[in-house]
Amino acid sequence: MHSSSIPAFGLGTFRLKDQVVIDSVRNALDLGYRTIDTAQIYGNEAEIGQAIGESGVPRNELFLTTKVWTEHLAADKLIPSLKESLRKLRTHHVDLALIHWPSPGGAVPVAEFMGALADAKAQGLARHIGVSNFTVALMKEAIAAVGASAVATLQVELHPYLQNRTVADFTRSQGIHVTSYMTLAYGKVLNDPVITSIAHAHGATTAQVALAWAMQLGYAVIPSSTRRENLAGNLKAQQRQLTDTDMAQIATLERGERLVNPDGLAPAWD
Repeated sequence: MHSSSIPAFGLGTFRLKDQVVIDSVRNALDLGYRTIDTAQIYGNEAEIGQAIGESGVPRNELFLTTKVWTEHLAADKLIPSLKESLRKLRTHHVDLALIHWPSPGGAVPVAEFMGALADAKAQGLARHIGVSNFTVALMKEAIAAVGASAVATLQVELHPYLQNRTVADFTRSQGIHVTSYMTLAYGKVLNDPVITSIAHAHGATTAQVALAWAMQLGYAVIPSSTRRENLAGNLKAQQRQLTDTDMAQIATLERGERLVNPDGLAPAWD
């Protein structure tokens, strides 16, 4: 199992740009966050690099993730694009490099981009490699290309309303870690009556309950926030312990509600 190599809790930066992302990262680092997740397509790698540089936090204390965009999946483009990400992030390596989405229409074969990603790791550009938004079928192709032990994590949309058990169970059966993104379902779960009642019982926030639920299932989480008090509250999710009854109640909230399903990018989901 690789779970030890993927921190259970980090900061997401999707949709955060310019001064907003600089402030979010600066506040998070100040509060004690040490894992930061970004992507080439977010357009904020340079700002994150700036915020890290100005924070004074040593690079060896940080775990940085970025994701390679679909236009950079060809074997001759992947490594140059990753080197550009490193330049923006002001670092010699990322701790985790992911394929952000499978190649639209299978234009670049999985074996080709996974091979290039494995090369990037061999060159020291990434400590760990993995994939995002993959189905079971695509996971099988990635494993066939580089071996399950080379794939550190699958990052997927996963929250109480979309528990994604088919792909999560398969991924874990291969000894591959799962990272949940959108764990709060764009904030939708924060007003859920079941989660609200569990939160009351624990003297916790609803966000803490949803995050603790995912971490107790063994998933990593990367919630984002622009407000310091929410960043601090989310961080405390790591100390929350839900009961078996709590976990069973949240399990019943599954309703297949997928929030991230972009035309032209999304594969045929499980």
